[in-house]
Order: sequence, then C-alpha cells, then structure tokens
Amino acid sequence: MIRVQYFARYREVLGCDEEQLSGDFASLDDLRVHLVARGGVWEVLAEQNLMCARNQELCGLDEPLAEDDEVAFFPTVTGG
Repeated sequence: MIRVQYFARYREVLGCDEEQLSGDFASLDDLRVHLVARGGVWEVLAEQNLMCARNQELCGLDEPLAEDDEVAFFPTVTGG
C-alpha cells in the first residue's frame, strides 16, 4: 500500500488530501500516470511544474517506489 498525499491547490482541485493505493508502481511517474488516467480533475497532476516527495524527501518523478512508501504531490511555490 502506498500513501499518497495532495497539497495546496492540488488538494483543492482534487477534493481530497490523501488516499492509499495498491498497485505495482515502479516509479513516482508510474503512479502519477495512473492517477492522471482517471481523467477529469486528475489531469492537474500532468502539469510540468509538479513537485513531489517520497518519504518526506523531495525527489524527481523517476524516483523508485516500494511498498509502504509515502508520496506527496504539490505545486511549485512562487513568490511575489
């Protein structure tokens, strides 16, 4: 089981802050592609500037996943 958390705008758009998923996801990108394939609002996770973390450490989409990992998706933060 992989725990997936959504933060900031993603949480608002998706209408949920976390979920647990079972599946054979080799990488964060495999997981992201699975989520985007849900269609509709889930396509927000296809954004180019998506940031992610695995087990509370920033990483890239090529990061491998393992059972019991915690994944977080969040948009980039901009200042002004």
